[in-house]
Amino acid sequence: MSNFIDFGSAKKLHDMNNNQNRISQLFNIQYPIIQAGMIWHSGWRLASAVSNCGGLGIIGAGSMYPDILRENIQKCKQATDKPFGINVPMLYPNLDEVINIILEEGVKIVFTSAGNPKTYTEGLQKEKIKVAHVVSSTKFAIKCEDAGVDAIVAEGFEAGGHNGRDETTTLCLIPNVKKHISKPLIAAGGIALGSQIKAAMILGADGVQIGSRFAATEEASAHENWKKKITELNEGDTHLTLKELAPVRLVKNKFFNELEEIYNQGRNAEALTASLGRARAKLGMFEGNMEEGELEIGQVSALIDEILPVETVFRNLLEEFDACKIPNL
Repeated sequence: MSNFIDFGSAKKLHDMNNNQNRISQLFNIQYPIIQAGMIWHSGWRLASAVSNCGGLGIIGAGSMYPDILRENIQKCKQATDKPFGINVPMLYPNLDEVINIILEEGVKIVFTSAGNPKTYTEGLQKEKIKVAHVVSSTKFAIKCEDAGVDAIVAEGFEAGGHNGRDETTTLCLIPNVKKHISKPLIAAGGIALGSQIKAAMILGADGVQIGSRFAATEEASAHENWKKKITELNEGDTHLTLKELAPVRLVKNKFFNELEEIYNQGRNAEALTASLGRARAKLGMFEGNMEEGELEIGQVSALIDEILPVETVFRNLLEEFDACKIPNL
C-alpha cells in the first residue's frame, strides 16, 4: 500500500480544486477519476492500482462467481488502504448473494448498472454505502435522482460493453443530464485522455469514469492477446449491436460477422441468444480467442496504442489535463 503519487503541477491543480470537487469529496479520493468495473478486466490488481494512484478503483462483479468476488475484495483490501468500490450489473444472477458479500466485507461504495436504481439503493445506504448508478439517457438520470442515489454516471454510446439504445453521444448527453439533475455527475464513454477529462468537466461533469484506457493496462485481468488487440484498433473497428437483447459495442471479428449474418437472415432473437450462449465474452477477453470471442471495447480504443502500467496511465491523464489550455474565441 502506497501514498498518493506526486504528479507535480497536475497534482497541485487537483489538490487546490478538491475542496470543491463533489466526486472527490463523496468517495474520499484524491482525483475524480473512476475506473469502470469492466467484466473480465477489473479484478483486485487493477482496482487497487487505481485506488493507490488516487482514483477510485472498481472491482467488476459481473464476471465473478460470488466466492471469486469475495476473494477479490479481500485481496484488494490487502493491496490498498484507499477507497474502492464494486460494480454490480443488475441483469446478472446471484444478486442477493453478491450484495450480502459486499455488506459482509464492508465495502462502502457500489456502482449499479443495467437495472432499476431503486432496487438496492435504500438498503445499501442504510449500511452507510455510497451508491452510484449508470445510465445512458437523461430520462433515466432523472429516475436515478428520484431513487436517491448518491451520484449518477451518464455514459455516452461511444462506450464499450453494454450500452444505451438511443445512441446518444457523451458530448450531447452530459450537458443535458446536467441541466436536469442536481446530484454529482460522472461522465463516461469516449474518455482516455486528460484533454477529454477536461472537456467532460467543462460540459458539466464533476468527474469521469474510464474503461477502455484501463482495459489496456498491465494490471487488468484480461488476456494479453486482447490487450494487444486493443492497441491495434482503428476508428470504425467497433460497432453497437444486439439491440434486441442488450445493446453492446463489439469489435468486428468472426463472431461479430456471425451476428451480422443472423441479422441478414431476419433478426431472429432466438438465434442471437443461442450464439451468445457460449461464454463468448470470457472466451474472447479472458481466454484470448480473438476470432470466436465477444470483444467489448469503446470507440476511444483508436487512441490507445500501448499497454501501460496504471501509474503511467494516471501520470499521462493528469499531465494532459494540466497541459490542455482552452483557446479564446
